[in-house]
Amino acid sequence: MAGKEERITFPSGNLSLEGLLARGAGDRGVVISHPHPLYGGEMRNHVVEIIQQAFAGKGWTTLRFNFRGTGRSQGKYDQGVGEQEDVRAAFRYLQALGLQEVLLAGYSFGAWVNAQAALDLPEVAGSILVAPPQSMMDFSFLQNDKKTKLVIAGEWDTFGPLAEVQQVFGAMTPPPPIRIIPEADHFFNGEGPELARVLGSFIEEHH
Repeated sequence: MAGKEERITFPSGNLSLEGLLARGAGDRGVVISHPHPLYGGEMRNHVVEIIQQAFAGKGWTTLRFNFRGTGRSQGKYDQGVGEQEDVRAAFRYLQALGLQEVLLAGYSFGAWVNAQAALDLPEVAGSILVAPPQSMMDFSFLQNDKKTKLVIAGEWDTFGPLAEVQQVFGAMTPPPPIRIIPEADHFFNGEGPELARVLGSFIEEHH
């Protein structure tokens, strides 16, 4: 039985953020970041829940949280800059629980924030990018990144067109695996089970 999520708060600088923590049986954990807060993104987003359940179902400790200015988290939207600090704070929170391996997993805007935060977290085990919004946000900073372990893209994602995703992430050295969800758009409506399957396979193969 996957661990039950409990409400927590944790500090990010001088702000207090709200999150949902589920303790797993082992010493592995994942920080899960939500889509763009200015467009309704928050930690209870259905794709965020799919990611959470995929990891919790494999015995991982999961922490999904609301970025600053979202829900009951203090502060205000900060263009993705302060949000990187929020990701690092969540990462440190899981480290403080004694977890030996901590991944980052982000959806849409959360993928962009996580990918940048990972650059300043040498001890992070890796980063999973779900539906990176390539056409809206610049991911070129990942050119020489070694932390990105998996990119998941929808075949019909208009915010991250497949050709652009394959061009940008395929140019990385080394390029991470790119998994395509057939017929899925940016929101994975109706394609949740396939997304869960792809995530589950990755977790089993690599961990």
